[in-house]
Amino acid sequence: MVRFAAVGGLGVVVNFAVFNLCRALTSLPVVRCSVIGTVVALLVNYLGFRYFAYRDRDKRRPARQFTLFIVFSVVGLVIENGVLYAATYWFGWDSAVQNNFFKAVGLVIATGFRFAVYRTWVFRPRKSEDEHGRSPATTPSATR
Repeated sequence: MVRFAAVGGLGVVVNFAVFNLCRALTSLPVVRCSVIGTVVALLVNYLGFRYFAYRDRDKRRPARQFTLFIVFSVVGLVIENGVLYAATYWFGWDSAVQNNFFKAVGLVIATGFRFAVYRTWVFRPRKSEDEHGRSPATTPSATR
């Protein structure tokens, strides 16, 4: 979980930096800037998860892993940016502070979802290990 948080923390910094730069330097709508920030952060996160946070996980099927990462990341992107969209376009909360606040709210919700699915479906334990990294021969049920 600590490695996930470290990679995720870097992703948050990248996400908000790109989002706020895009807002400041372009005339793109706020949600589009947020989506751009999210996509850049997801690319950084994939590399961090694959080679740092979950480096000990199964790497035999990288195409499947990347595809699942993209699918679940798109769901997280919709969650994250859906909150910002609702705040901006349904409630009219469109100042820089409000945009960043509701982007953060969406990001927290999406992060909970991402943590669960990345750990369970994308970066799966090796088949020869259980969830605690033990081989079948050293699990309590196997030693009885």
